Amino acid sequence: MDDQTAFFAAYDAVLRRWPVDVRGVDVRTPYGSTRVHISGREDGVPLVLLPGGGATSPAWFATVGALAPAHRVYAVDLMGDIGRSVHDGAPLRGAADLSAWLDALFDELDLDGAHLCGHSYGAWIALTHALRAPRRLGRLVLLDPVNCFSGMSPRYLARALPMLLRPTPQRVRAFHRWETGREPEDPVWQAFLDSTATARRSKVVAMRRPAARELAGCAVPALVVLAGQSRAHDPRRAATAARRLLPGARVVTLPGASHHSLPTEQPAELNRLLTEFLA
Repeated sequence: MDDQTAFFAAYDAVLRRWPVDVRGVDVRTPYGSTRVHISGREDGVPLVLLPGGGATSPAWFATVGALAPAHRVYAVDLMGDIGRSVHDGAPLRGAADLSAWLDALFDELDLDGAHLCGHSYGAWIALTHALRAPRRLGRLVLLDPVNCFSGMSPRYLARALPMLLRPTPQRVRAFHRWETGREPEDPVWQAFLDSTATARRSKVVAMRRPAARELAGCAVPALVVLAGQSRAHDPRRAATAARRLLPGARVVTLPGASHHSLPTEQPAELNRLLTEFLA
């Protein structure tokens, strides 16, 4: 079995962990084919989920069961990142292209008014889209968003660099263990993380932090959930900045969570926050 075949086998194994029926569709956009996993109540309010970088759409396995009863859930593989989305169209040059990609996805799936939830890099994409296309969204959820309200930790970036330059399963596992303080709870998720070391990606866009004036004008009701043990940034500084820069947003810190344990581990409190805010 070659590396890419092994990666997709691990990807599919995580998808089988979903507690609800799910079907995958490939949606054409100007940037390429986007894999979307659809589940939940057929007449529910649409909810689009954007994973963290390198996590892919199956990563919502611990959360989707709580969201599906009230929502039509659309979990997306990010364009340019690893997963089953295929970036074979227009280039991704920056935030504007990622927002245009989401616009095209919303058009094809008729998602005007959908709620949008993202984690980490996916949260940055979600916030970028909310600032550019607020009328298309219902509510916005940002899970430990990076480079949205405060900068990333230099120590985190230095730790990540060897894994990014020469990824191996051992380096991926060591980085996750350093950030979370433990091995993943789910062995299927651990096997997936190992497999990402050799997965192919085309372009992860550099994250430019939004200007204060852009954030002050955000018209989408927002929930910001920060991981109290996150090593990706200083969670207290990020919380303070989010309250100052995003007027009206609800900002909550989960004390026991780390950046890489959201949303896959100990999801009970996170699921309660999501279902209450999106109700």
